[in-house]
Amino acid sequence: MSSPLDPTALGDPLPDLAAQDEITVVPLKIEDWLTVIVMALLALITFANVLVRYFTSQSFAWTEEFSVFLMIVLALVAGSASVARNRQIRIEYFADSGSPARQRALARFGALMVFLLFALIAVLSMRLVYDDIRFGETSPGIGVPQWWYTIWLPVLSVAIAGRALGLFVRRGRRA
Repeated sequence: MSSPLDPTALGDPLPDLAAQDEITVVPLKIEDWLTVIVMALLALITFANVLVRYFTSQSFAWTEEFSVFLMIVLALVAGSASVARNRQIRIEYFADSGSPARQRALARFGALMVFLLFALIAVLSMRLVYDDIRFGETSPGIGVPQWWYTIWLPVLSVAIAGRALGLFVRRGRRA
């Protein structure tokens, strides 16, 4: 007998979200594997730091800085995956109501706005990377060049903008 908290108790199995993915030019597995790799790195770094702190009463100096960087990368990669799968935050009352033409127009408008936002972030963050290189900025924790971290913001912003543009095109083709 299933418990009342079991989602399959009502005979409605959980949807297989991977099976519902749309076909894209650039495979969605890229974001999926990047997420797995970043999460594994975060877990390994944190676990190693806990062990070192437990046995030596000191910690690795670089773990906090690198963990923050990885969490930012993880958020951007997850953002790219959510845009590609059309699962970004929206008010479903407006997005899923009305005629199919209205829903398609709102989906395209949302994708276009996401594209414009992340294209703008990519352009403006390139200035940040340029300044980090020009002024020789170093990271506060371990002293590596700051652009090693900041270069990923424009790169991943371009990826998100590309995914939004792809969503815009796919929503335009849909009948």
